[in-house]
Amino acid sequence: MRYFIHLAYKGTNYHGWQVQANAHTVQGELNRALSALLGEAIRTTGAGRTDTGVHATHFTAHFDSERYACLPTATNVVHKLNCILPDDICVAGIHPVADDAHARFDARSRTYKYYIHTRKNPFNTELSTCIPFTLDPLAMNEAAQTLFDYTDFTSFAKLHAQTKTNCCRITKALWTTTDNGLVFTISADRFLRNMVRAIVGTLIDVGRGKITRDDMRRIIEQKNRCDAGSSVPAKGLFLVAIDYGRQACLQTMDAAPLLF
Repeated sequence: MRYFIHLAYKGTNYHGWQVQANAHTVQGELNRALSALLGEAIRTTGAGRTDTGVHATHFTAHFDSERYACLPTATNVVHKLNCILPDDICVAGIHPVADDAHARFDARSRTYKYYIHTRKNPFNTELSTCIPFTLDPLAMNEAAQTLFDYTDFTSFAKLHAQTKTNCCRITKALWTTTDNGLVFTISADRFLRNMVRAIVGTLIDVGRGKITRDDMRRIIEQKNRCDAGSSVPAKGLFLVAIDYGRQACLQTMDAAPLLF
């Protein structure tokens, strides 16, 4: 049978989600924990990749198991799994899905948030990026609106990445102010490697008055990564939501506790 597993993790100590040779990854830890608990080799498939140092308050993966249904209640299994996993990975729930349900390919959209603080704060060091400049949120939001007019985001893609297309459909891009600084929220049907961090870096240049909204449009149209701003650090980036629509076989975990 196939199951969806919902989890959250602090990515500081990991080389991203996906298993890599000679690297500490979230997927590697989850595979080991599930395999130990279920007594069978488990290989999870994630909803996507998160890069080194990126966090997730809600991540979804699927796995196949012949033994899970034979174990005690789901709550008990989740508790035992969390006892096995390191402190920076937490499972919120597990539920059965259709045998052809897919954590990655069935996802309709994903949402990220990027956190910025503008004053030095020792408690935000690993979960937010300090930008010690005066920023103009209004100008940043105006420039962010240009993202809706395009689908090719080569200008914000990691160079030499092995992707078939750099096209994405962005449905939300918004800066909001907080007591500590700013938060950027962005949703799309898919994201390219390094895309959010490059967009945030470019919009910060707008907020600092280094470039304009028209420059933002020109950068996108040039389809040249060298024209865009520098990528901001990974530590401020969180995957916060994955939308699977209302398909009955892909139950959402709206009631699952998130960490932030």
